[in-house]
Parts: sequence; C-alpha cells; structure tokens
Amino acid sequence: MAASRSDFAALLRAWRDRLSPADAGFTVTGGRRAPGLRREELAQLAGLSVDYVLRLEQGRATSPSAQVVGALARALQLSRAERDQLYRSARLLPPRDGTVSHVPPGIQRLAARLGDFPIGVFTADWTLVWWNSMWSALHGDPAVLPPAERNLARALFGNGAAHASMLPVRSERGPDAFEASVVADLKDAVSRYPADAQLDRLVQELREISDAFAHHWATQTTAVPHTTDRKTIRHSEIGDILLDCDVLIVPGVDLRMVTYTAATGSSDAGKLDLLRVTGGRRTATALP
Repeated sequence: MAASRSDFAALLRAWRDRLSPADAGFTVTGGRRAPGLRREELAQLAGLSVDYVLRLEQGRATSPSAQVVGALARALQLSRAERDQLYRSARLLPPRDGTVSHVPPGIQRLAARLGDFPIGVFTADWTLVWWNSMWSALHGDPAVLPPAERNLARALFGNGAAHASMLPVRSERGPDAFEASVVADLKDAVSRYPADAQLDRLVQELREISDAFAHHWATQTTAVPHTTDRKTIRHSEIGDILLDCDVLIVPGVDLRMVTYTAATGSSDAGKLDLLRVTGGRRTATALP
C-alpha cells in the first residue's frame, strides 16, 4: 500500500485517454482533440460529477471511497489486475476473491455496441453495475440513485430509493414468480459467495424489512432463475410498452446481461425507436 496519491491521478488520466468512446457506447463525432474519453463522459459512466472527476485527476480529491474506485474501474473497462492496481493506488484493498464485483472489458464493449436496445449488466446479487443510454431512456437514469440502491432485490422488496422510484412493471409470469426467481438467485449466490459481506448484508436487510422476501427465502426449495420473460413497462411519456426481456448469463464472471427487445415492425418496436430518438424523459428511475 505504498502507492502515492499522484499514482491514482496519473492512472485515471492515462486509462481515460486509452478508452475508445465507441467501446464505451458513445457516438464518435468530429472535433475531438483526443482519442479517449472526455472527462464528462467518464463522469457519466461512473455516476460521478464532472467536478469530482477533475479533482481526482488533479490530485485534489485524495480519498476516494471503494465504491467510487469500483465505479471508475468499471467505467474504464479495466482488467482485474488493472482494477486492483487502481484500488492500491487509492490506498485501498482490492476486492477479495469470492465477491461479485468485476465486469470484464469485453462484456462492456459488447454491450456498448448493442446500443439500439436497453441493456443492463448485473452482478450475481442483482446489483446493476453497467447500463447504456437506452436503459436510462426506458427505465430512468440509475445514476441518480445511490450505488447501494441500484439493486433489483432492493427495488422489489426494499423500502428505500430503488423501491420508491421503480416504474410499474407487469411480468407475464406473474408477480410471485418474478419475485421468487430473484430470491432463488440470491440464495444461489449466497451459497457460492459465502465471503461476500455486501451480499450477506443485503439478504439480512431484506429478510428483516420485507415479509414477502422472508416468505420466499423460507419456502424456496427449487431454484427458479430469472431468465426469459415478457414485461409490460408503464413509461411516463410513451405509456405501456410490451417487451421481451432476456437474461444472458456470462460464464466465468457470474454476470447477467439483461436485454429488452421488441419484434420488428410492432407498435412496441416503434415505441423503442421513439425512446431512442428522444432519450426519454428522466422523471423516474427503475430497476425492473
């Protein structure tokens, strides 16, 4: 832990300059003075203010939290070794093995290139760690939520900002099946990540505050993973939109890439096109 604070600032600047805007999901236009990300683009991806990113790069903000460093590592599409280097340069211990936190650069590049559709990347505990602009247009911008609240289980069962701001969503499988599948996923994650303190706190919190969560946790005997579904989302600007929701599992890193699509030529595809053009109105946030 002998790294200086200037190491963190230098790494942040170097890795921001290295990352292609196209790989991060931004449209490349003329007039860019550098090939890498702009400071405001990194701030947007990490859910931070531009001023804070500037102070970090100038070495004026010297004590970033582990959550901030993790968000920057994901936004910069760092490898696991580079992520650990960034943590150490901030004088923090890197995440231990056996936790659910890393998004490989290749997965982020793949998701960024599929920008026509809403895409969110979740860890094994259903924490949202990456999303594109179409996800924000459909569900609202997750960046306005505290990082701990960007969690599907908290949106379904909690009593905080995620639950309060969740848009009305109707699953064709029914509310009980949807909720039960998320609890089943968490039970499976607990069995595979017994050393993950954040996951343990999430489960204990929801068991205490939610009778529905506690019921599913106590009675769930057969894992019913949350995979393919059809969902009707009530958007504040375009009304109800019926979409196919597919959950793609990423082997080796235990991530879930959630995608929303509609049949070509359908009225719901037209609504997605409208969101793509307008960006949606940022009046609500959801993690459906």
